Amino acid sequence: MIYVLNGPSLNLLGTREPEIYGHQTLEDITVMLTSQAERLGLSIEVRQSNHEGQLIDWLHEANAVGAKAVLLNAAGYTHTSVAMLDAIKSIQVPVIEVHLSDPQKREEFRHHSYVGMAAVACFAGHGAKSYLLALDAAAKL
Repeated sequence: MIYVLNGPSLNLLGTREPEIYGHQTLEDITVMLTSQAERLGLSIEVRQSNHEGQLIDWLHEANAVGAKAVLLNAAGYTHTSVAMLDAIKSIQVPVIEVHLSDPQKREEFRHHSYVGMAAVACFAGHGAKSYLLALDAAAKL
């Protein structure tokens, strides 16, 4: 089982700043991931929350159920949440950071990633394909 956790405002993909995040919805990305997971012989659990504590609870859950990996697009929490960093460091499940855009090519405050301080890899700047690349990497863990 691979958890795919999505943070704040990703429920608005497709309509939220499409010039940055693209026109695909989170549902579109979920369909792509599900298909890729089936080809790889994996099962996935895709979730989204606008609440930091919920994302942390899901990270803990992934650990408790023995998930193979977590793909995490923490969105804005990437750059602000020490609690997210602590949660990732507290679990044994490898976390792969995912971003649709490339934070390094955006505002200065997005250049720092608390998630990246504990993640085993990061895929960013490839639009929805970032998720597929991360899933391929998770399959190899």
